[in-house]
Amino acid sequence: MRNYPHLVEVSLLFLKLGFTAFGGPAAHISIMHDEVVKRRQWLTDQQFLDLLGATNLIPGPNSTEMAIHIGYLRAGWPGLVAGGLGFVLPATAIVLGLAWAYVRYSSLPQAGWLLYGIKPVVIAIIVQALWSLCGKAIRTIPTGLAAAAALVLYFLGVNEIVLLFGGGLLVMLVVNFRRLRGDVLGGWLLPLGGALASLAYTAAATVPFSLPLLFLTFLKIGSVMYGSGYVLLAFLRSDLVVRYGWLTDAQLLDAIAIGQVTPGPLFTTATFIGYQLGGVSGALLATLGIFLPAFVFVAISNPFIPRLRSSPWLGALLDGVNAAALGLMAAVTVQIGRASLVDPLTVLLTLAALILLLRFRVNSTWLIAGGALVGLVRALF
Repeated sequence: MRNYPHLVEVSLLFLKLGFTAFGGPAAHISIMHDEVVKRRQWLTDQQFLDLLGATNLIPGPNSTEMAIHIGYLRAGWPGLVAGGLGFVLPATAIVLGLAWAYVRYSSLPQAGWLLYGIKPVVIAIIVQALWSLCGKAIRTIPTGLAAAAALVLYFLGVNEIVLLFGGGLLVMLVVNFRRLRGDVLGGWLLPLGGALASLAYTAAATVPFSLPLLFLTFLKIGSVMYGSGYVLLAFLRSDLVVRYGWLTDAQLLDAIAIGQVTPGPLFTTATFIGYQLGGVSGALLATLGIFLPAFVFVAISNPFIPRLRSSPWLGALLDGVNAAALGLMAAVTVQIGRASLVDPLTVLLTLAALILLLRFRVNSTWLIAGGALVGLVRALF
């Protein structure tokens, strides 16, 4: 096999990152840039930026998609698979072990106080991510309106997929208004608006758990979710807490906290939730469902990367989707904050973590470890 040495290089690099890359998508992408542009010189800066732009135009976990793209460019189709699996599998194995421990020991006081200290720090990390992303995503009046509308309409029960694509559509149409013609507005825009409206509201109901529905739910999320990994909160809460009634807000935040304390993609939260609901089979199906679309989308989009961002329509659509994603993040942060900030100590933990993140740029992994320590100390006294 001609590309075998390159395939080995890709496999070893992303296995290493899968075990050591803490800090969320932005940190992962920075680490990848250092590894493949500066140290190994597999790509130029421009090639790396082109890949990053492409991942922002397709749904799914950005840092995982970057690993898949880089693997493909370095070692072809085998590299595409090796890059993605190398980045995802170590985190999946770690989260699966933690999920087993959580299910077995979470009823113990020590485990409860551990999560008591971690959850407020997770809230601070999400707020910090919102703060840093706002300046990049909300730069115009249309994007600001898209973010505000998503925030308000989420609390009114509007479906999160409709909010994301509705925000993208709004910004795309406003920015490209001069390009629109009357037959466009009459021919397809109004029917599309009606189709979105028909999906708008999410009905709350308890649905019996099943493994096929679990897989399809995570497959849907992986297929349509734009924005930061933290937007995952909105999708998970809408389906698993509100629509199906399989989890509580507190259980969902526990799952996000576990995703935070482990390396690799935040989407391995799916592994934790799948194990909670359906054991090992549930964990594997949820993980497969949420990551499979990323491999498919990268395989399809890679040949078209040079032409994607140059389109004024696709560029504006992406801007609107990103802005709406921030509105969703803000709405869900308010909701899960109610389940986490239960006394003065948890409020103080959140404020302290936020100051350390914003002012001193302390690594989030150390803050989570500190929150866990505070929780354990609180349990002892």
